[in-house]
Amino acid sequence: MSFVFNADEIFAVAEQIEKNGAQFYRKSAQQVQDSSAKELLLEFASMEDDHLKTFSSMRSALSEAEKKAMTFDPTNEAALYLNSLANTKVFFEKRVDVSTLQGIFTAAMTAEKDSIAFYLGMMDFVPASAGRERIHHIIQEEMRHIRILGDKLAALKK
Repeated sequence: MSFVFNADEIFAVAEQIEKNGAQFYRKSAQQVQDSSAKELLLEFASMEDDHLKTFSSMRSALSEAEKKAMTFDPTNEAALYLNSLANTKVFFEKRVDVSTLQGIFTAAMTAEKDSIAFYLGMMDFVPASAGRERIHHIIQEEMRHIRILGDKLAALKK
């Protein structure tokens, strides 16, 4: 079966990815001993929480047309597919070296890049009339995260 996703479905996945990201950062913070590193990881978790709020707000602002199902899907396969992607391919099911902050940041950057790739790929499934341009907001937020993580990783290497 072929699916066409609407902006509402994509934002639901974005919300799950952000929840997973916050959980990743909080769990990573529990793994490190250095108090400043813990604080930094918890700051990233907080940013993920802020992204979740942003995406939730953007989702709630969608019009009814943007929330309308684009494909007949009586068994809810599209939502199951999107949830599976969100829960297995971005922040979860990755081998993460949590023995160093560098390993954690490297894994986080990879996950953030994967989320961008996910959103870019999903844009092909969202018709312009269903709010495709809103996906750009998600990508911009994730790109900002990568810049911050990259700066922190570079500072560690000095």
